Amino acid sequence: MAILIDSSVAIAAERQRDKEQSIRERFGDQTVAMAALSVSELLHGVHRADTATRRQRRLQYIEGLLGFVSVLAFDLETARVHSRIWADLAARGQTIGPHDLIIAATALAHDLPIATLNPEHFERVEGLEVRSW
Repeated sequence: MAILIDSSVAIAAERQRDKEQSIRERFGDQTVAMAALSVSELLHGVHRADTATRRQRRLQYIEGLLGFVSVLAFDLETARVHSRIWADLAARGQTIGPHDLIIAATALAHDLPIATLNPEHFERVEGLEVRSW
């Protein structure tokens, strides 16, 4: 089985001593995937690093992560799911942030559970299996 991780999981793993191993150990034999937007969020952190050393360390971590994580694009099917979730949440007055909405749509479009440190952001999305990191 596969699982989609959001950037909060990758950031938490980065803060641990054995960065890549912590994600692999947590999810075992599962295929680990990320929405392309989550990768953008991680790369944003690279560009915002306050020192060249920190920037390089973050970039190395992300590149290592991308070596074993599948990156899922925002394609037409994901856009269809995204529009449905967005409309449903708006009708219920329970919106979530635009990035989380795209990440949730990616998970649903690929029929994947999502692992996150922010379950309250994703639990509003009907049909989405949310797992706390």
